[in-house]
Amino acid sequence: FDGRVGGPSCLRPPSRHTHTYILPPPPPPPHLLVTMKFTAIVLALAMGTASAFTTTAWTRQTRRSAKSAMSMKAALFYSTTTGNTETCAGYIAEATGLSPVDIGDASADDVTSCDDLICGAPTWHTGADEQRSGTEWDSFLYDTLPGMDLSGKKVAIFGLGDQAGYGDNFCDAMGELYDLFTAAGATVVGATSTDGYDHADTKSIRDGKFVGMPFDEDNQYDMSEDRAKSWVEQLKGEGMSL
Repeated sequence: FDGRVGGPSCLRPPSRHTHTYILPPPPPPPHLLVTMKFTAIVLALAMGTASAFTTTAWTRQTRRSAKSAMSMKAALFYSTTTGNTETCAGYIAEATGLSPVDIGDASADDVTSCDDLICGAPTWHTGADEQRSGTEWDSFLYDTLPGMDLSGKKVAIFGLGDQAGYGDNFCDAMGELYDLFTAAGATVVGATSTDGYDHADTKSIRDGKFVGMPFDEDNQYDMSEDRAKSWVEQLKGEGMSL
């Protein structure tokens, strides 16, 4: 005995276990197997065709959308000497969502890839017949722009001037941009009234209006932001995609 209840271990009956065996199902009849294979092939071909069609359709739509976005692209270019033009470019950027780019950092392709251009320049060389802004615009207008064809593109111009200090040459550079951009085939939009300004003379008036939007950060700085907002709304009404 091993001292445990139930007597000696050698007298215990052997344990019995019940085993259950599951037999695999019989294979399908040969004619049913052929039908199943044929159905699987048809489904695979159908799914492949649908997938290919969907991918191709999506790709074509994506390309059309990208092309459309490029064709409606707008840009905001400026250059500055004292920072006033950059300030007003910032007001326009807030109203349009565009990022201001110094024209000195832009390539010819950056300009020609756009349908709508907003361009801003100060007048530094007062009384000059050309290169009036004294900024990177001077190089662009006379070295780069003459080789461009801007037919079909819209250009809006804004300028910075000082009515009190340089009232005889208020925003003259706007007139220079107007003449050279139109010579390159562009259509200039965004002309504004001369009301509300006090200057003696300017080279930026055509048909009784400014060729664009004049800003005066020296004497009317408190009007600049509102002028930018109203001008942007005008540009939208004249067909600019902003």
